[in-house]
Amino acid sequence: MANVNLASVVLRNALRAKIGTRQSHDMISQKIGKREVVGHGWNGLPVYADRVDYPMPAIRFREATRDVLALREKEKGDWKKLSVQEKKALYRASFCQTFAEMKHPTGEWKACLGAALIATSMSLIGMMLLKAFVYDPIPETFDEEHQKAQLKRMLDLNINPIHGVSSKWDYDNNKWK
Repeated sequence: MANVNLASVVLRNALRAKIGTRQSHDMISQKIGKREVVGHGWNGLPVYADRVDYPMPAIRFREATRDVLALREKEKGDWKKLSVQEKKALYRASFCQTFAEMKHPTGEWKACLGAALIATSMSLIGMMLLKAFVYDPIPETFDEEHQKAQLKRMLDLNINPIHGVSSKWDYDNNKWK
């Protein structure tokens, strides 16, 4: 977030230095059109974004029409005289979404979960193909009979008698301690 703010400040200052303040203001006004600037904005530029953490955008969502201007004059009076439809029209002229609409889940998690499952299944298929066609079969020394023979040989040779396998074998009774 800080990098975005820093980048926008640097870009804005570079534009002002290179082409002059007036021309950069003209470029911004070309982008926003005839929408009213009502605040500073979350990054210092007059842009519109529906954000829960910054609920007041710098510009209104829509350009002012005759109907909206008439409603804005009417709202300067008593708000009890405004109908619910007029209040909604005023709200929609300034904002695109309500907080409930902004916080509503988008369902993006479904795409993320689907992509993760596809990646996992492709990895498993790749692993199975490698095991079937590339890797040699495991050596016969991995079966239980050969492992028991190897353990018996280690005990016969008294390998690592202090802390290892041989330290846990009772040589007098021929069983584990």
